[in-house]
Amino acid sequence: MKVAAIVLAAGGSARLGQPKQLLEFQGKPLVSRVTEAALAAGCAPVAVVVGRDREAIEVALQHLNVQLVSNENWNEGIGSSIRAGVAALPDWDAVVLAACDQPHVNAEVIRQLIRRHEETQQPIVASAYSGTRGVPAVFAQHYRAELLVLPNEEGAKVIIDRHPANVAPIDFPEGAIDIDTPADYRALQASP
Repeated sequence: MKVAAIVLAAGGSARLGQPKQLLEFQGKPLVSRVTEAALAAGCAPVAVVVGRDREAIEVALQHLNVQLVSNENWNEGIGSSIRAGVAALPDWDAVVLAACDQPHVNAEVIRQLIRRHEETQQPIVASAYSGTRGVPAVFAQHYRAELLVLPNEEGAKVIIDRHPANVAPIDFPEGAIDIDTPADYRALQASP
């Protein structure tokens, strides 16, 4: 089974005031951490969707064998970035969608998603945290068309919610931690 990955790293980090993709956690920029996790989990190809801070993110990822996908419409919303990433990777059996602002995503989490997809044959495997299901998540090729028509302001969660009978969850409580504000980043740095 060919499993690709799309790392969403195009946003403008308005609430944070600086590019969240480049914030360091455990010695690495967040975008590098999640991209390395996808590669270590065996995903290929791995596409990183970039927008406003493309040049700086490109420098952070220059040591990795990934495809940078430029989303000129990054400011229109996450749906535009998902569409750009999916359009750039036409050939896969399944794709992992991951956001770079979830610092606890690692290779083992991505491997668990892929294993669950293979074991259950469910076309969607989503992370379960804080009473919801979301990314990182695996989507079978069957959902490519739906991913390609996501509205600008909608993320992949709308597809997960639309097809609950086709979703297998994995427990990932740390998935609830994402970095959107300076307070979020301070809390992450203060955590053990």
